[in-house]
Formats: sequence, C-alpha cells, structure tokens
Amino acid sequence: MKKFENFSGVAVPFPGHNIDTDRIIPARFLKTIKRTGLGVNLFNDIRYDKDGSEREDFILNQPAHRKSEVLVAGDNFGCGSSREHAPWALTDFGIRCVISTSFADIFFNNSFKNGLLLIRVTPEQRDALLEDAARGENARISIDLENQKIMRPDGEEIAFEVDAFRKHCLLEGLDDIGITLQSSEKISDFEAKQKQAMPWMQGARV
Repeated sequence: MKKFENFSGVAVPFPGHNIDTDRIIPARFLKTIKRTGLGVNLFNDIRYDKDGSEREDFILNQPAHRKSEVLVAGDNFGCGSSREHAPWALTDFGIRCVISTSFADIFFNNSFKNGLLLIRVTPEQRDALLEDAARGENARISIDLENQKIMRPDGEEIAFEVDAFRKHCLLEGLDDIGITLQSSEKISDFEAKQKQAMPWMQGARV
C-alpha cells in the first residue's frame, strides 16, 4: 500500500446524507477482485446518462473537480452493504481523504485498510469545508496527517482525531499483508522450530 503523504488540493463538495456503497459503486461492477480500474465507475449511476455520456452538472465531471483528492460529504457516508470495492473506487479515482461528520462502521474500517483517510468533524466544520470546496480552484484544502490538521484556504486549522495504529499504517503504507510481513522473521523461526519439534506434521492436510 502506498504511504500516505501530506497534500493540498481542491476538494469535492458532496453534501448529500446517507450516501450508500451502492451509490458509490453499483453492484454490477463488483465482479473484479482488483483494486484498480473502478475509478471510472465511481458514482456511476449519477455521474453518467443511460447512454454512457457524462452529466455536465455532476460535480466530478466539472473541470475544477476532475482531479480532486478530498471529498467533503454529508452525514453517514458509506452506509449500506459492506463491499470493499467502495474505497477501491474512491482511491482509484484519486480520492485520498473523505471528510464527514459520520461514517458507516464497515466502510470506515475498509477505507483505512485500503489507504483512504477518513476524518470526522463537527457539522459546523463540515459546512465550512463544504463552502470551501464549492469555490473550486479558488480554494485549496490541505491535509496534514502527521500533525492531524486540516488547513482551510483562509488559514484556519481544524484538528482531527485518528486512531494511532491506523495513522501509523497509513503513514508507513501498511495494509494487513504488510503488517504480517513485518513479522516474517518471527514466523520463519516459529515454522523452523515447529518442524523440528513436530516432524510428523509436515505435509499434513487439514
């Protein structure tokens, strides 16, 4: 997993509440087990017309937001089914951080495991950031994970909380496999000792 680095960019205002995972990535696109290639179908059913053409009024199709890395969302973002494809689609599009007042629990956990930073803020802070995001290229929001701060275009700083272990994993680029590989020497030592102590176990099938 790629290490999370501090950045500054234009944010996407997405004020709707209860945006579920089927809205983020419709079920018909869940056939793949790859983490890449889903960005084009992010918010597919509200992003495109039935003929596949882009809807000009949809926020991600507007020039100022095509390469946005922050999404400022309404309450309870990521509710619905537990599909891990939702954070895959967001990160493949280029979104690195989602800011909201609340997130669905499973989506919250899946996101951090896939390198996507989720930040909880107060309703007042969220509304202020939505206003910033609506200004498009005239306003940039900075994310400083190391110091746990959001910097608004006017210079105001918004502090946020993040679990220490999740923060460490993002900064070091560690997913579940990466965390396990950190203990590869201990695992190898254990396997070698077990082979000597229990030779009859070698080749056993469970």
